[in-house]
Amino acid sequence: MSKQYGFIIDTERCVDCRACVTACKSGNNIELGITWRRVDTSWKGNYPDVSFTSVPVACHHCAKPACVEVCPASAISKRAGDGIVVVDVTKCTGCRSCGTACPYNAPQYGKNGLMQKCDLCLERVRSGKKPLCVSTCPAGALIFGTMDALPKLAGKKKVRRMEGSTRPSVFVPIAGS
Repeated sequence: MSKQYGFIIDTERCVDCRACVTACKSGNNIELGITWRRVDTSWKGNYPDVSFTSVPVACHHCAKPACVEVCPASAISKRAGDGIVVVDVTKCTGCRSCGTACPYNAPQYGKNGLMQKCDLCLERVRSGKKPLCVSTCPAGALIFGTMDALPKLAGKKKVRRMEGSTRPSVFVPIAGS
């Protein structure tokens, strides 16, 4: 593989506006009830000392995607040139093995019963543009690039690769950096 695309997800910058969710849904013409990108929010504390953390989540285009390994129809593949995990809906049988295997709940199933998910806005990336979620985020909580370049794109903030058996293509800030 020549490169692997990924993200920095800066939870300290995410303001829970969900512009990334709206841009993804609108730009990819996703049917109602399906969300390729979501924002998970966790709350802590008691009034009046309450705080929250919001985490934008989508397919992490993992180095070792569990969805690819379990798909009996070989409908999911990892592109060799850029590491983007894509779905060939013409091969999908709707068995949902990928949904069970994915630790990030990325696979979604439309009215037709077939799997769909984030493809990193493949056509935009091919033409040198950023994915819609990244270009739309007003707080700069999502940064897109190659896995080699992402630590440099973090600026002064120190980041580490997100842990997991699937080796997600995501960096997160190191607390206190």
